[in-house]
Amino acid sequence: TAVYICVTCDWLIFHSDLTWFLPLWETLKSQKVNCHILQGFYTTSLFFFTGTSSFISFLSCFRVFCRSKFFIATIFLAVSAAIFLCPVFIQSPCLIDPLNLPEKPKLIGHRGAPMLAPENTMMSFNRSIACNMAGLETDVQLSKDRIPFLMHDNDTGFLLRTTNVKERFPNKSFNRSSDLTFEELQGLNAGEWFLKTDPFHSVSQLSEEEKERARQQSIPSLLQLLDLAKKHNKSVIFDLYSNNQENDTVDVVQTILSSGIDPSLVLWLPSEGREYVNYTAPGFIHIYNNIHDMFNKGGKHLNVKYNKLRMKTIRDLRENNVTVNLWVVNERWLFSLLWCAGASSVTTNSCDLQHVGRPDWVMAPSQYKAIWIAVDIVSAVIMIGVFILKR
Repeated sequence: TAVYICVTCDWLIFHSDLTWFLPLWETLKSQKVNCHILQGFYTTSLFFFTGTSSFISFLSCFRVFCRSKFFIATIFLAVSAAIFLCPVFIQSPCLIDPLNLPEKPKLIGHRGAPMLAPENTMMSFNRSIACNMAGLETDVQLSKDRIPFLMHDNDTGFLLRTTNVKERFPNKSFNRSSDLTFEELQGLNAGEWFLKTDPFHSVSQLSEEEKERARQQSIPSLLQLLDLAKKHNKSVIFDLYSNNQENDTVDVVQTILSSGIDPSLVLWLPSEGREYVNYTAPGFIHIYNNIHDMFNKGGKHLNVKYNKLRMKTIRDLRENNVTVNLWVVNERWLFSLLWCAGASSVTTNSCDLQHVGRPDWVMAPSQYKAIWIAVDIVSAVIMIGVFILKR
């Protein structure tokens, strides 16, 4: 009875909306009056009318059919069948014969090892190498005097998050990398923020000596990173944030060539200026961040966010000899899943992934189906037994 009273009242409100709300709305709108409250009233009335009517219809049907044992039995059997059969049709990349498990994806340090040191500093990249990362990922910009340096933030106030620029230049604002010389950039502290903000809640794991070292970090140049990578035979991949893409590409390529690093260790990601790079530095490995661009340019190396590709697509690309790097992967379970799918490498903040020697869960499809069929049979026998005993 109470529900029917609510429906009746709501119908009256809704009906009144239709009869007087719309003309009033048009009048007020023509007079540029704020009508959000009336609009909300109208929408709410419509919602309650529809919802309450649907609820009463469902309730009436349910009460009628619930008196039928046949209906109850049908619903029970349908739900049971769905529960029994659902696991059999589940697909997972980790349902794979352990003998066919792909090799472990290589690890690329995202801005170094930012859980253990301030991002994009030499301390961070050294920690990444100590974690046995196969490659180093960073972000490159050019200073006022055309020196490539490492910094991720690149929009308005790009120095505010990771440096003490407000203390060094309290009356100035810098919105572009070309606003400062490299000498001015190196004069900024790029480590104190890490200890203060503790972005990964990991500072407590550092020794006092490591904290002091982090506190003294500055903004490094690309050349410093290349020298480190050359010394330890590590790959380097980077984004290039540029106000003048063509000229910046030229300066960055010349810096790389002058470092003497093995060209095959340079994973060229910037999409602009590929023709120039191919001509000037044919040994660079070209990485694409779009699968269509990669195929159009005849590429064989892809770098995308981990949730942009289906697991089957990753496996198909691997079978076609395409290397796939996925970013940013920090969790062990996700790393395990991408390992099973056939990812070639992952960009990560976490050094802990170096200790993962095997995916968390791997099972042959035949074994998985046999287990679930056995469980289904046992469950069905128990249900039938309970039914017989109850009768």
